[in-house]
Amino acid sequence: MNESLRYGKTLTGWGRTAPSHSTVIEPHRTQQIASLVTDAKSGRGVIGRGLGRSYGDAAQNAGGAVVSSAALDRVLEFDTEAGTVRVEPGVSIESLLQLLVPRGWFPTVIPGTGRVTVGGAIASDIHGKFRYGSFSRYVESAMLATPALGEVEISAVTNPDIYWATSGGMGLTGLITEATLRLHPIETSMMRVDTQRCVNIDACMAAMLDESFGERYSVAWIDCLASGASLGRSVLERGEHATVDELPPSHRNEPLRYSNGIRIAAPPWAPSGLLNKWSMKAFNELWYRKSPRTLHRGITRIPAFFHLLDMVTGFNRIYGTRGFVQYQFVVPYGEEAVVRTILERLAATGCASFLAVLKRFETTSEGMLSFPMPGWTLALDIPVARAGLSELFDGFDRLVADAGGRVYLAKDARVSPEMFGAMYHRLDEWRDVRARVDPNRVMRSDLARRLGL
Repeated sequence: MNESLRYGKTLTGWGRTAPSHSTVIEPHRTQQIASLVTDAKSGRGVIGRGLGRSYGDAAQNAGGAVVSSAALDRVLEFDTEAGTVRVEPGVSIESLLQLLVPRGWFPTVIPGTGRVTVGGAIASDIHGKFRYGSFSRYVESAMLATPALGEVEISAVTNPDIYWATSGGMGLTGLITEATLRLHPIETSMMRVDTQRCVNIDACMAAMLDESFGERYSVAWIDCLASGASLGRSVLERGEHATVDELPPSHRNEPLRYSNGIRIAAPPWAPSGLLNKWSMKAFNELWYRKSPRTLHRGITRIPAFFHLLDMVTGFNRIYGTRGFVQYQFVVPYGEEAVVRTILERLAATGCASFLAVLKRFETTSEGMLSFPMPGWTLALDIPVARAGLSELFDGFDRLVADAGGRVYLAKDARVSPEMFGAMYHRLDEWRDVRARVDPNRVMRSDLARRLGL
């Protein structure tokens, strides 16, 4: 096959909102990407797409072209001595884990789903659970196909301005054609996990700040319907890669044996009202009560700790045919009142969030449009059928922006250009770099049009 596959398709993000129709192009060799970008006319432009896990409109391009990396999923080089791996942009985190873990290596930063491509991970500058910051800090180098400069090597050392405009730049500086990642050594394929209940959000934050544990990862599930003294009651998990000595005797013979586990499929259709205040209240009560009353240490598999929802194929369908919005924000340390206020408003309105996850960051990413900064990040999944949701989120935007925080573009589907500009203070710097690599604005997406990029 010498030609890229082309077909028309209506696309959405993982939230299944704001569909738009594009011409999808599937190249089968990375060499074809450069010509797709440099030969493109501005028109409706071009954007890249991996596995479609950005929640909003970042990987859509109404009336234009969308370049899929589905067939660009080859591992090009794995250096077990240096602890690096060089891959094409369509390689997923899930497939990387299948390759790396049995050989004693682990990506330094991974997101809450394994079904994200390396190209998408760089474009979104994905983050993990707590330590080590964002994905792009551990990209040794990458090749980027740009409209004006052709294919260029980028890294924190080589063309750093283009690199940090691309990291978190949502694909608007060009398309990644390959990347080399720095890895972290591990002894086993298991995680040591400490689990505890927290009676409210203040207790949860205090526990997450307790450095005596020293784990690499921490994440808390939050009950958004709890109120009063129980506001933000939580189940906190702290995780670390288990050593061989920490494994049960039955697992020590094959400490790096790796499996994604059993998969089940979500129903192909769910009514829009399935997730409501009452069903979520029952679920939240069950989830909280099943957790240990006191601190409990256990051993679990990597997918069960990092990617629990990946075990349910198509779980986004449970939000109903109209889809859902994920609202994820970060505010600096010292602005904990914003987290409490948002939880109070959710509880007061009875607005059900099936998944509410609290994490914290240690560092700020150097990406000009990257999301992480030192502070607290809360992610909320809410069905769009909920009345008054737009006004509720608009109020959240103002709280977050006034606190010096921001929303996550990889999850966003509705923030305004004005709020976006107020949250991202390096926007003009990013625009200057973009004007150099793409003066005719060939790289376009529905998100770019919505935000005036």
